[in-house]
Amino acid sequence: MQKKILLIDNDPDILAVMQEALDYEGFEVFTASKAEDIVSLVCNIKPDLLLIDYILDGINGGELCHQLKADHKTAALPVIIISAYPRVLKSLGYYGCDAFIPKPFDLYDLIDQINSYSCISTKYYN
Repeated sequence: MQKKILLIDNDPDILAVMQEALDYEGFEVFTASKAEDIVSLVCNIKPDLLLIDYILDGINGGELCHQLKADHKTAALPVIIISAYPRVLKSLGYYGCDAFIPKPFDLYDLIDQINSYSCISTKYYN
């Protein structure tokens, strides 16, 4: 079974490149440039993992992560925050994310990090 990944980034070029790379690695990838209702989006897609950029339009990825971790339906979903601003994230806290990857990153390191989480999405949404 393919691991489903939801990728949220407001840069369409980054979304396209990351989707292509993750598709090539055998993941089923869903993308979004914004997420006003992150819990509903996640519950509809039911990803195995969420990759989210810290800098987004309107709300930061850390706040979205916090919303997911605070909701019982999505609290167990692994969330990886990606950011080119690691010092800002460290000073504000990690918002309950499961991992943080600073940009620029090595694609193989990202794949290893993704593969470190199990692939049973139904356990996150019961």
